[in-house]
Amino acid sequence: MNSVELPVTLFVDGSCPLCAREVRLLKRHAPPERLQLIDISAAGFTPEQQGPDLYQLQNCLHARTTSGEWHTGIDATLYSWRAAGLGLWVAPLAIRPLRPLWRALYSLFVWLKPHLAWLPHPEGKVRCSKQCMGGEEYSPPPARHPR
Repeated sequence: MNSVELPVTLFVDGSCPLCAREVRLLKRHAPPERLQLIDISAAGFTPEQQGPDLYQLQNCLHARTTSGEWHTGIDATLYSWRAAGLGLWVAPLAIRPLRPLWRALYSLFVWLKPHLAWLPHPEGKVRCSKQCMGGEEYSPPPARHPR
């Protein structure tokens, strides 16, 4: 788990506010020859024939190395951040005794993700689609105006 085969292709959910924030950070630090970002929520996206289906991509972060090896969850995070030159920030993910804890926390995030659509999107608008919300369209609460 020490070396990263470049480029790493990360399949991200651009409609998820937290995921979109991470993507912005990665884009600022990683040139395309090191990290390629594919938005699975983009119109016209279709999963690869040899890879995970859309449901799997929506429910767990996936990364693919140049050799075709797939990594998921915290491993996908670890490889993509290393590819972006930010490996120091995610180094604790590689500490073996802590990996069960990180996996449990990632599972909790996956469970909570559909309920985080109320968070502001970094593009300044609500972009969560039915897939992000677990089948329900998100409607922001009505604006409250002080009187």
